[in-house]
Amino acid sequence: MAITSSLFHRPGLLFSTPPVQTSSPRTLLPCPLALPPTSRFTLINTSRQAATPPAATLRVVFTGGGTGGHIYPGIAIAEAIKDASPDAEILFIGSDAGLEAAAVPSAGFTLSTIPPARPSRPLLSPSNLLLPFRLILAVAASSRILRQFRPLVVVGTGGYVAAPVCLAAALSGIKIVIQEQNSHPGLVNRLAAPCAETIFVAFNACVKHFDRKKCLVYGNPVRVALRRYVSKAVARSHFFPKAGPKSSEDKAQVVLVLGGSYGAEAINIAVLNMYYEMLLQHKNRLIIWQTGADGFNEMESLVKVNRRLHLTPFLHEMDLAYAAADVVVSRSGAMTCTEILTTGKPSILIPLPNAADDHQTKNAYIMADIAGSKVLTEDELDSSSLEDAIDDILGNESLMAEMSERALSAARPDAASDIAQCILSLVNPSSSK
Repeated sequence: MAITSSLFHRPGLLFSTPPVQTSSPRTLLPCPLALPPTSRFTLINTSRQAATPPAATLRVVFTGGGTGGHIYPGIAIAEAIKDASPDAEILFIGSDAGLEAAAVPSAGFTLSTIPPARPSRPLLSPSNLLLPFRLILAVAASSRILRQFRPLVVVGTGGYVAAPVCLAAALSGIKIVIQEQNSHPGLVNRLAAPCAETIFVAFNACVKHFDRKKCLVYGNPVRVALRRYVSKAVARSHFFPKAGPKSSEDKAQVVLVLGGSYGAEAINIAVLNMYYEMLLQHKNRLIIWQTGADGFNEMESLVKVNRRLHLTPFLHEMDLAYAAADVVVSRSGAMTCTEILTTGKPSILIPLPNAADDHQTKNAYIMADIAGSKVLTEDELDSSSLEDAIDDILGNESLMAEMSERALSAARPDAASDIAQCILSLVNPSSSK
């Protein structure tokens, strides 16, 4: 299957340089999130509230959640803002039921939570009759947090939890920017876009879905930790403290399997049916296997305990996981592809077949073109095909070196700092460099 690189301005690069914005005035479309002035409602207390800060402080709110693909871009941008402006105050607003409840505090940031307002599936589900009421509660909670924290800008990174926060910001007259990770934008970012001052996108193909005058193509932001050097020996000993001295030697080979925030059943089944034989045949091989939260209990009950297998529902130490890995087996979401490029890892990508606009298949074949990634469709995936793909890469050192070099050459490691500078310039033009 061939996918051309027409999604991007420059062939061979996953991300392009930002387009030049015109100096003509922006024509703002009506914001579908904004309500008429008469549509005000009583504010309610939230379980976690921030004390009202001094008025002169630079304050930024981030909102987005549910999956790592929405959370970690916000964390990366927040880290870059703190690097550029150490006195800045950062607050995340999300749900205590989403991945952000653990990921945000782990990254050292404060999280305030709001009531969930996620639609149920199918859309005709009776529980969705209460959705307008849940949305009003979530917007009211968001408004109270924003009034207390008084941010200069709200940064939305997608996910249903971002909708009420962006709506509350629009009603309060607070500046909004959004960051879209995929070539096909999600529903919440599409709804918030008319309210946004600036829209940061990773793919040139995404620009057509928004007002072009607002768009900047900077790539996807990556957390600072992923760009820091960690030795393989240190990283491997973190996951395999009982594997023996061979686990930290250069000849050891680590397979990193990423099932996504909530898991990938097809990947889990394929790994389940081949991991034992692989570890038996290759004494120097180790596996870090993120099953996803939904698949962990079942996988844990079926696998045999092995000191060269690290089984976990989710990896918070992604910097160590990538540092330890020699090859990555994963879905092909935009953020995962970005992290693979940034860390320069050979990869085997298995696109999610029912992703919106089939964007994961497009991502995977673009990765094959620019980084040499091996692509397995879900129809092709089984234990034999996966094991063969892993062996083909780990058994060829020159191929591994080539894949790593190509990935690094296509990476955009400065995306987070570029986006941070734009946000700082938006709220304080004198900060522009």
